[in-house]
Amino acid sequence: MTGMFDRRGVLGAGLAMPLLAGSVRARTPHARRQVRVAAPFDMPSIEVPDFARSRPFPITDFGAVQNDQARTGAAIAQAIDAAHAAGSGIVIIPPGTWPTGKIHLKSNVNLHVAKGATLLFSARPSDYLPAVPTSWEGIECHNYSPLIYAHQCENVAITGGGRLKAQLDIWKAWYARPKAHLDALIALNAVAVERVPVAQRQMAYVGADLRPHFIQFNRCRHVLVEDVHIEDSPFWVLHPFLCRDVVIRRIKVRAHGHNNDGVDPEMSQNVLIEDCVFDQGDDAIAIKSGRDQDAWRIGAPCRNIVMRRCRIRNGHQLAAIGSELSAGIENVFIDDCHLERGEVAAKTALMNLLFVKTNERRGGFVRNIFMSNITATRIAGAVLRVETDVLYQWRHLVPTYERRLTRIENLDVRNVRVGEARSLCNITAEAEAPVRRVSLRGVRAGKLLDRPVITANVENFSLA
Repeated sequence: MTGMFDRRGVLGAGLAMPLLAGSVRARTPHARRQVRVAAPFDMPSIEVPDFARSRPFPITDFGAVQNDQARTGAAIAQAIDAAHAAGSGIVIIPPGTWPTGKIHLKSNVNLHVAKGATLLFSARPSDYLPAVPTSWEGIECHNYSPLIYAHQCENVAITGGGRLKAQLDIWKAWYARPKAHLDALIALNAVAVERVPVAQRQMAYVGADLRPHFIQFNRCRHVLVEDVHIEDSPFWVLHPFLCRDVVIRRIKVRAHGHNNDGVDPEMSQNVLIEDCVFDQGDDAIAIKSGRDQDAWRIGAPCRNIVMRRCRIRNGHQLAAIGSELSAGIENVFIDDCHLERGEVAAKTALMNLLFVKTNERRGGFVRNIFMSNITATRIAGAVLRVETDVLYQWRHLVPTYERRLTRIENLDVRNVRVGEARSLCNITAEAEAPVRRVSLRGVRAGKLLDRPVITANVENFSLA
């Protein structure tokens, strides 16, 4: 399988991502360890920070008081500053409930939420101002700060067996799409099409209602997230954006709000997601690479993404590719993942196991996508679904300014067992850009509600 992959393309990836590689500077050398990952393509080792010898900085030493948001938030910020100034440090959140506003991480800092601790994030949008450089569904802008945010950092971590919890009071009200919100989406799309500088794309104004991510690592390197429990989220739960070398392991996500994807690696490289439990209201993992003109401007493909040994209790798809994929996505491996029947999953069904979605505006490419050793009780759609006309609300909000079709090739699915599905494979592509080289091996369902294979404009398809 590695023969399909151009090694020189991977080695040159750093040169193609100047915003990522050139913007991060470590204050001092920091210990790191390598994580090696087997994959059906040339997967580089991933370097993550090692805080084994780092000094602890308990927030109680900086004046944190349970049930006092102002004092706790200030103490967390001071502890982060002190750990960063020391060259390396672990900011300790001890057992108890600690209300806070936004948390901004810095290089060489590990936010450790101890078992029995809860970081309870404010429901007030004003606590996430001033606006920061971030993104909204594949377009860069300045918006409300993510609840936990790291920008241009190196060697950052969130660890511990504690809980991160969002309060959804106001964010739930923002799920609606009144005219003011839709007008804001139209305006954001327009500035991206016109290539207006990101600093001028100010979206944190009354009525725009662009909900923040729970956790975003923006242009970071050497990122580790492990063992934390994440409950509820205003928007996407965990978003590595333009990052490199990311490991996310043993986290548990329970978030049933609107757009609550579990993990959204976007324009990122060398990412491992393993041994996690996802119970949320959208896709467990959604791999992205920006939208339309904005992604073409940045030009940073998302590549070398591995998800393994994860459990899905509820969601829309096990793994989604797109629909924001304009800079291209390649080398994805989903292995040994299983759908469990949780309290919500017992009433509903996952839509698809692997869903590649795009449209005539995206351009980009999707190639070298592998899925293996998957089990599920019941899915409402297909094991493999490819759809090339997915536009959601954007179909009527804005026109197609520039038509670019997505090239999709080398999709390999094998050893999948499903109790019930609508079909094994459903692919609808454009005649101008047929999907090429699709292979299903050992894909079985106990019951099918439709034809096993439905295809339109597919070349070199095999089923065994």
